[in-house]
Amino acid sequence: MAIEDAIAAAKDKLPDITPTPPAFHSQATAHELKSRLNWGEPGLTILDVRSHEAFGDRRIMGAMNMQLDELPQAAQSLASNRDIYVYGENDEESATAATRLRDAGFVKVAELKGGLAAWQEIDGSVEGIATNENPGSDAYNVGSRLTAFSQEKEKEQRMEQQK
Repeated sequence: MAIEDAIAAAKDKLPDITPTPPAFHSQATAHELKSRLNWGEPGLTILDVRSHEAFGDRRIMGAMNMQLDELPQAAQSLASNRDIYVYGENDEESATAATRLRDAGFVKVAELKGGLAAWQEIDGSVEGIATNENPGSDAYNVGSRLTAFSQEKEKEQRMEQQK
């Protein structure tokens, strides 16, 4: 386990006196990413390393497409210390992409475990040709977002207790 992951794990165990966004982990769950997005953190990038066709069909809302064989050159426009969440067709492809980015000097790269399937399983927002999904009228309502955030935190805590 990397030092950063150990620190993040320790922070996650601290009592939740003041609401804070989830810590960054090198292997992130869909819940962690969704919580950070619900928190309103603009300082992260989601990279989809699948084919252009798969990306066009369905992707995590706001993700950028950089195919695996184009990494890390395609990512040079990103700051090396930016939080990057990467997903591919499967966890192996995500891990390969993350390794290439880390080897190129990107400091905070997280593999999104379960990728798009895990994201959709928790009702994460998606976009693309194969979707005609509207994020809903509550998507831009702060009160609704805070309620949803609270519910996600409760789910995460239940999942952590089950480990």
